[in-house]
Amino acid sequence: MGKFFTKTIATALAVLLVAYLMKGVTVDNTITALLVALVLGLLNNFVKPILVVLTIPITVFTLGLFLILINIFIIFTVSEIVPGFHVSGWFTAFLFGILVSFFTSIIESILGTPAPKN
Repeated sequence: MGKFFTKTIATALAVLLVAYLMKGVTVDNTITALLVALVLGLLNNFVKPILVVLTIPITVFTLGLFLILINIFIIFTVSEIVPGFHVSGWFTAFLFGILVSFFTSIIESILGTPAPKN
């Protein structure tokens, strides 16, 4: 549970930072950022693997580039589910996904991951 909590907090901080830095992405407040992080994490863990398996032929044909569209689709889905979060376009969603991943990695390395309990 500690790793999930750390990942969610790191992602929420990254969402706030990227929304501050980018035009075309709006996040109303910290609670919205936490909801975005939670929904994004859930969709990435449960829906994305199903989409990846269902689209294997297209992904192979496009040499993996179709995975970018899946990521964009997930971000747009989050913007439909979470009130107060909006992404203005395809390229904005693409860049948002890359930057959130990048900043989440940095924030997680700063926060550290909790040690497993024995």
